Amino acid sequence: VYKRQYQLWQEGEVAFIDVLPRAPKPENLPKGTIWREKPHQSIPGAIWLPNTGYEKIAEETAAYLRRGLEQATAGDPSHPVLVFCLMDCWMSWNVAKRAVEMGYETVYWYPDGTDGWDMEDHPLERLDPLPED
Repeated sequence: VYKRQYQLWQEGEVAFIDVLPRAPKPENLPKGTIWREKPHQSIPGAIWLPNTGYEKIAEETAAYLRRGLEQATAGDPSHPVLVFCLMDCWMSWNVAKRAVEMGYETVYWYPDGTDGWDMEDHPLERLDPLPED
């Protein structure tokens, strides 16, 4: 069943939404330490909307998710979206449910996420998160 995700990606008709959370900056870094996030590898062409998949999210995070989905679909709720994270990461399930609640008509959930994608030897590329403002 998951072979379908690759076909959807190749066809380019579905907005791929990565919801992997961002790693938080450690609180106890010594003064002057430079913090660099680990580069995030994701499905090429995806939009990364980090921290939108927690069980409960703040209204500003929900607004960020809404803006990201609107950008990915050109504001068209009939445009299909596919939501993913890592293998066994339920955050993508939470975002898929939120997308349906926001009126998106065709929402795919890819539970194997970038782990499964990589195991199938599909391409990955560095992805930066969608700016919050």
